[in-house]
Amino acid sequence: MAELERRRLGNTGMTPKALGLGCAFFGGNNVSDQEAVEGIRRAIELGLDYLDTSPLYSESERRVGLALEGGWRERIYLQTKTGTHPEKRGDFSAAATRWSVENSLRLLKTDYLDAVLIHDPPDIETPLAPGNALDELLRMKEEGIIGHIGLGVRQHEFHRRAIETGHIEIVLSYLDYTLIDQSVAHTTLPLAREQGVGIILASALGMGRLAGPEPDPQAEPKAHAIWAWCRQRGVEIRHLALQFCLAAPIAGIAMSGPCTRLQVEEVYEAATAQVSAEVWQDFKAEFGVGL
Repeated sequence: MAELERRRLGNTGMTPKALGLGCAFFGGNNVSDQEAVEGIRRAIELGLDYLDTSPLYSESERRVGLALEGGWRERIYLQTKTGTHPEKRGDFSAAATRWSVENSLRLLKTDYLDAVLIHDPPDIETPLAPGNALDELLRMKEEGIIGHIGLGVRQHEFHRRAIETGHIEIVLSYLDYTLIDQSVAHTTLPLAREQGVGIILASALGMGRLAGPEPDPQAEPKAHAIWAWCRQRGVEIRHLALQFCLAAPIAGIAMSGPCTRLQVEEVYEAATAQVSAEVWQDFKAEFGVGL
């Protein structure tokens, strides 16, 4: 089994392992505090040292905070988001931004965040406007509360506009660099390379479409075709999905979102398992994408 390499996250100076831990599902009702803590700590033990959470993810921040007690915080890079707290969702004012970040610090039991992302704004101009979220995050960066500022949203045009400010150091993209869709490769990724912006490719398993269970052939025909191809050849679809993202031409990392210790171990195994060149050649011949 291969080791996960360290990656440069743009020009931030951070060098996390190639696979990050998305903590959204650790906040769900089907996971207990103890199960979440065990899963998060197991991920850290395996070397997944870039943790991403958000106020949007129910109990996630509180549970991540529990998991990081007792010296675990010092072993990882910690990232959360602003703009999607249920009490102030869509509020990108300076006051709401500071309130959100301070609340996250309390729940995460830390006095410093390695990165904070502007999260899912309905338009990009509001958080970037003078006196709003970006300016407040810049103030908090000057105060030493946060290390780096980023954007987490799907729209590529929002990525472009944010990068052009010169203040966005990280872009988290999701669903648009997978075995199913690689559209971000033609928009955000080249611009990020040019500007030294770190990239996080989230939802490496396509929000479950490439995780192993059979996708709906009517709703997800391409995902189902890939699933059927892998099943026919005895190939683990998770191996291909994760390793494709890990091989992306970025200064950054891929990210997956398990919710139990077992799923953490399955994701790690998928990211580090050996996949033969012949499998990739056959896959590329069939679907037009590969390593």
